[in-house]
Parts: sequence; C-alpha cells; structure tokens
Amino acid sequence: MLPHEVLRALASERRQQILKWLKDPLAHFPPQVDGDLVRDGVCSLYIANKLGVSQPTAAEHLKILERAGLIEGMRIKQWVFYRRRQDRIDEVKHAFQRDW
Repeated sequence: MLPHEVLRALASERRQQILKWLKDPLAHFPPQVDGDLVRDGVCSLYIANKLGVSQPTAAEHLKILERAGLIEGMRIKQWVFYRRRQDRIDEVKHAFQRDW
C-alpha cells in the first residue's frame, strides 16, 4: 500500500510536471551559477519561475514532494536545490503495478 503522502504528491498536475522536469534538468532548465543541475539539483527559484508561480507556492509543492520522498533538497548558500529520488520513484511505480 502506498502512503497517503505519495498519493497526495502525485495528485497535482504541477507536482507531476516538476517530477518530469527534474528527470532531465539539462533539457528543461538553464545553467545555474551555483550547483550542478544533475549532481546537485535545480534551484527552487528556477522551478518557481518555470511553473509561473510565486516562490512560496513552489516551496509548498516541493515540500509535499519531498515529504513523500520523491525528491530531495540540498542547501547551497541561501538556495535549496532539488533533484529526483529515482530509487523512491521506482518503488512507487512498482507498488502501483503490484497493487493495481
């Protein structure tokens, strides 16, 4: 059975879009001054801008995804950079296949 945090995280089209973008950050985001897009993740500011929402709104989406274990954040200077947790995403995919 999947935890309710995962189901809540996947219930939003915006959060699903974030996960898709983070799957191939080089194709979806410009180069960053701090942090490598692949190794360190994407700056939350870039994610907010691409979503077309305020930073607090993006932060809420990112917090929900992080709480579900689908992404992880890393602080570099004053920014937080996010990347997918592919191991957890694979577990969720497997659980959906098994349970449905």
